[in-house]
Amino acid sequence: MSGMLYLVPTPIGNLGDISVRCRETLENADFIAAEDTRVTLKLLNHLGIKKSLVSYYEHNKAAQGGKIVERILAGETCALVSDAGSPAISDPGEDLVKQCAAAGIPVCAIPGPCAAITALSISGQATGRFCFEGFLSTAKKSRREHLDSLKKERRTMIFYEAPHKLLATLTDLAEAFGGDRPISLCRELTKLHEEVVRTTLDQAVAHYTENPPKGEFVLIVAGAPAQQEESPSETDAAARVSQLIAEGVSRKDAVKQAAKELGMPKNAVYEIALKDSESINN
Repeated sequence: MSGMLYLVPTPIGNLGDISVRCRETLENADFIAAEDTRVTLKLLNHLGIKKSLVSYYEHNKAAQGGKIVERILAGETCALVSDAGSPAISDPGEDLVKQCAAAGIPVCAIPGPCAAITALSISGQATGRFCFEGFLSTAKKSRREHLDSLKKERRTMIFYEAPHKLLATLTDLAEAFGGDRPISLCRELTKLHEEVVRTTLDQAVAHYTENPPKGEFVLIVAGAPAQQEESPSETDAAARVSQLIAEGVSRKDAVKQAAKELGMPKNAVYEIALKDSESINN
């Protein structure tokens, strides 16, 4: 009988955020797969738990993933943890979940701390519709293509960023979206010095140029504003009717077609066309 993979979220700052269920899962698992075993060991020591740890992170996931799957298929249960927050979200655990799904292994996700949702909820930005974009690529071409694809994005956007890359990212965001785009910068979430800065991209660039950033950041960027379509003018209506008549369409049919194309009342287009005809004849 196969075992199971548990996704166990860990505190993003405040150790008090570990849930009873997460603690019980860590206690009962046969082994724990950790992004950084040193970080996880500190948490386990805090909880008074002794458990077998295996390393599973970005640069060894190809080799370790298969071994973990084999152990689970043999009947063991594995608890997967990242250094902080929910595993498999912008995290190498994504690949392990895919491997388990392909092997028919049940995967159980336990709700818990997530920096993206925590930041979004206190950002003051729209929360009804949003998209998670994670970390931007450090490769200039990929980074530019990523931001170009988001220029018309109407939903609130969530990015992660490290302090030493923050200023460059803010500069690129301002160039892509415009400096007046609202942004909420959330740092040190759930920690003693938690801070939310609600400003614009240009003002954020100026602020962090003068004040070197510290701590990990979640950036909540407002979506693109709705573009207001200009209503067709009398000139547009008159020009379209004249064009259709020149093409051999009767005035009646030209008025009807122009009204439909421009989304205007037929009577209004008729009055415009009549006025235009009278001005030409005069």
